[in-house]
Amino acid sequence: MTKYVFVTGGVVSGLGKGIVAASLGRLLKARGLKVAPQKLDPYINVDPGTMSPYQHGEVYVTEDGAETDLDLGHYERFIDEDLNRYSNLTTGKVYWNVLNKERSGAYLGSTVQVIPHVTNEIKEFVYQVGKKTDADVVITEIGGTIGDIESQPFLEAARQVSLEVGKENSLFIHVTLVPFLRGSDEHKSKPTQHSVKELQGMGIHPDIIVLRCDEPLEEAIFQKISMFCNVRPDCVIENRTLPILYEAPLMLEKSNFSAVVCRELGLEVPAADLTEWEETVKRIKERPYHVRIGLVGKYVQLHDAYLSVAEALRHAGYAWNTHVDIQWIDAEEITKENAEDKLSGLDGIIVPGGFGDRGISGMIEAARVAREKQIPYFGICLGMQIAVIEFARNVAGLSQANSGEFAPDCPQKVIDFMPGQSDEIAKGGTLRLGAYPCIIQPDTLMEKCYGKREIQERHRHRYEYQNQYRETLENAGLICSGISPDGNLVEAVEWKGHPFFIGVQYHPEFKSRPNRPHPLFYGFIGAAFALSQKKD
Repeated sequence: MTKYVFVTGGVVSGLGKGIVAASLGRLLKARGLKVAPQKLDPYINVDPGTMSPYQHGEVYVTEDGAETDLDLGHYERFIDEDLNRYSNLTTGKVYWNVLNKERSGAYLGSTVQVIPHVTNEIKEFVYQVGKKTDADVVITEIGGTIGDIESQPFLEAARQVSLEVGKENSLFIHVTLVPFLRGSDEHKSKPTQHSVKELQGMGIHPDIIVLRCDEPLEEAIFQKISMFCNVRPDCVIENRTLPILYEAPLMLEKSNFSAVVCRELGLEVPAADLTEWEETVKRIKERPYHVRIGLVGKYVQLHDAYLSVAEALRHAGYAWNTHVDIQWIDAEEITKENAEDKLSGLDGIIVPGGFGDRGISGMIEAARVAREKQIPYFGICLGMQIAVIEFARNVAGLSQANSGEFAPDCPQKVIDFMPGQSDEIAKGGTLRLGAYPCIIQPDTLMEKCYGKREIQERHRHRYEYQNQYRETLENAGLICSGISPDGNLVEAVEWKGHPFFIGVQYHPEFKSRPNRPHPLFYGFIGAAFALSQKKD
């Protein structure tokens, strides 16, 4: 029978519940188990697709096109399994489904209530993710902090799942903060005790307590929390803040984390084989080189807005045995006059995705400097469109080239809706979401990076390269190196007169892994590394 693990958080938000859940998934997979991770988010938005990056960070897109919480990126990077639309559920989606069922008469005239109708909807979602993947263990992270009014239906649903599947098939992990008070030079367990008491008041007794801390914990803390919170001594696990994110599974396993979980769930499985993960962490620690990559974006004040891009850059750095020093550059601060001074000292320039016209002129200048100064350039989604606009204006002679997104009345829209698309599309449903195939053209840098001719990558965008300009731009030297199978959509462009100048319409960062970097990021960092070595 499928086992169900629920991860909750207490005391404060931002404790790293997602990393704990992802680490556990990695450890259980290393024991030969099939794991399905899931995130329940208490906000009322149907999904994060319309939320500001400043509030929520990046929107992570799954293979089947679901716009989800960024924690799903951690799950995929740690566990190395493709997730799906059942991997993320919000309060908004729950009520959307419940109300649609009520309108269609599915409840046969019943008064619709939080219990049982809302909780049943949540439970069905929890059960479905395991069924869809035939998982041995479903790990469900419940967003928010114990005590939040928004999280209560999710916690009640989790309690009911535990009752339905039996205690031997369910487990609750509670992640809390153990603060260190400088004045008295001691750690305090009281916040954890109160958090557990709050959880117990909802009918949930945590089986394992994970303690987030910045300093090593003394033995007395473990004993006190074990006694006051009524858990076994070895079920109190230290989760110390680490400089390397991917070291978390190894640190948790030193406290026998996965062994304790398997024991509590009655799972008799082999010990975790973490050889490859340990080698990856060792390689991360021993990098002797550095490259400076300028990330030119409009949300750089919140690094989480580009979380997967930053991680993918670092993954490629691991493979090249080099530190990737990301320079976060606000596109609005780049002008034609200062662009060269701001950017010419970099080893590579990356322009990631985004929406709206703010900062666009600065991004165009960044693409120009990269092209003219032979600095490796990588444009993702919006970054590809920027590269096309810059090339059209400054190389192909289309001085008024622009995007229909930024200038609807522009006479030379090299980027726009495709014929037949409508600009009346609701903001909550972007046009291209999820995985689409792409045919790579022969004798291109794209082919060299991927090592194959047909790929499949994840998309999240509404505007496209316009086919009526393909011949003009290709004659000027901008190669359409990735095309949809029907030949109608340009998925990637590159310029051959450059060490690395590639723009892609999709989001390759979502498929990068710490032990297996994405081919385009690997090629980009390789070109940046080569440039840095020339400077030395």
